[in-house]
Amino acid sequence: MLLMLASLAWSFVGVLVKTASTMVDSAVISFARFFFGVVCLVLYLYIRDGKVQIRLGMKWIWIGAAGKAINYIFENLALKIGYSYGNILVQPVQTVVLLLAAGWLFKERVSPRGWMAAALCVVGVLVVGWNGTPLDELAEGSGLTTLLFTLSGIGAAVHVLSQRMLLTTMDNGNMNLSIFLVSTILVSAPLPVYSQGFIGPVSVWAWGALILLGIITGLSFFWFAEAIKKVPFAIVAIVGNSMVFFAVLWAYLFFRDPITVYIIGGTLIFVAGFLLLNFPLRRRNAAVASPSRPSQ
Repeated sequence: MLLMLASLAWSFVGVLVKTASTMVDSAVISFARFFFGVVCLVLYLYIRDGKVQIRLGMKWIWIGAAGKAINYIFENLALKIGYSYGNILVQPVQTVVLLLAAGWLFKERVSPRGWMAAALCVVGVLVVGWNGTPLDELAEGSGLTTLLFTLSGIGAAVHVLSQRMLLTTMDNGNMNLSIFLVSTILVSAPLPVYSQGFIGPVSVWAWGALILLGIITGLSFFWFAEAIKKVPFAIVAIVGNSMVFFAVLWAYLFFRDPITVYIIGGTLIFVAGFLLLNFPLRRRNAAVASPSRPSQ
């Protein structure tokens, strides 16, 4: 149930960002995702532990915060100009970056199976990003959104790497609180310079979307962390990646975003890459288990 809750929550991100963008620009959305996420985490940790612990003196806190800020900034920009299911591209990009980091930073051996899975992820991303667009129009439309989602996926991977480095010294809750607090500062500092603020009519739906985005940021990591302690990792891979299909479904139901054969085909290809990487997983530390963990 916790795993499904986390996957469902992440699948709604595109729809919620699109809804919020009718009222505020992407810079404000990035700030709100972190700000309301921090508020949610503070309340949760205080209820759970009776206190909160914020640590800002560790370099990986700042590296993780910068990565997560990049993740949200570029994801929100791409969702604003593209389709609401476009952020399904973030996770496969994150997976490939983490596989590369496994060999480069941690000197872990990535198996041929792992590289084949990464190749499928890349092919799937390219197919979804292409979406049948004529080559002369690609750079102006879907090519730009694909680039933005790629940068977002790189930022998400940096955040995951920081979690790996920090979990040996901090618990999951206070670690994410510290990272998200710094991320809030990073995205809010330039707001007076580059943000247009409110760009459309104020609505209850848009405010609700902003708050829900923060709640997803704050709680979904807890749900996911608890889930992976209780179920086989192969099930984590399958259920966790189901958010891709939900995201496409919500995009069609709420915004009637067109679902082409290229979107369906590309999605199936990179989901096949995830499953190849994680199912069946005979050795938990083979390749890298963590790349399959979603970023939302």
